[in-house]
Amino acid sequence: MNMRISKSIFILAAASMFASNANAKLEGVYTDWAVHSKSQGSEKICYVLAKAKSKTPSTVKHGDIYFMVANWKSGAAKEQPSLLTSFSLKPEIPPSARIGSARIPMYADGSEAFVENRSDEKKLVRSMRKGSTMRVDAVSARGTQISYEFSLRGITAALGKAKTVCK
Repeated sequence: MNMRISKSIFILAAASMFASNANAKLEGVYTDWAVHSKSQGSEKICYVLAKAKSKTPSTVKHGDIYFMVANWKSGAAKEQPSLLTSFSLKPEIPPSARIGSARIPMYADGSEAFVENRSDEKKLVRSMRKGSTMRVDAVSARGTQISYEFSLRGITAALGKAKTVCK
């Protein structure tokens, strides 16, 4: 199966799970990151979530912007990072995540962006554990250049808790 298609299936399931967060269980809050778990059929998904601390440009209505790292108990996804927006992103202009000098290319799929290569996913999550802030740049479907900053305070503890919950 094509890597983008299989990842899209996982991300869509995670996004639908996130959208109906009412049934998710809050497992803990670690500074700027919250850990949630949710059962979806026979699958259990654990994810860490942070809200953007800053949104650029300030003249645009961004809505809620989150960064998520998801684990599936079945092992279908391990520490899979993604950006969740409340609007569509322009797929022709790839988003990217930057932590310090590490820049990770992503791709847009509707209102989400995620990393295509598993090795880059690992690199991004490793950099998130070491960094203090992460910036994600993208272009909205309307053509607006947008940028979000996320605090990485608490990410290591949150990822540890998510891994424990989804064992």
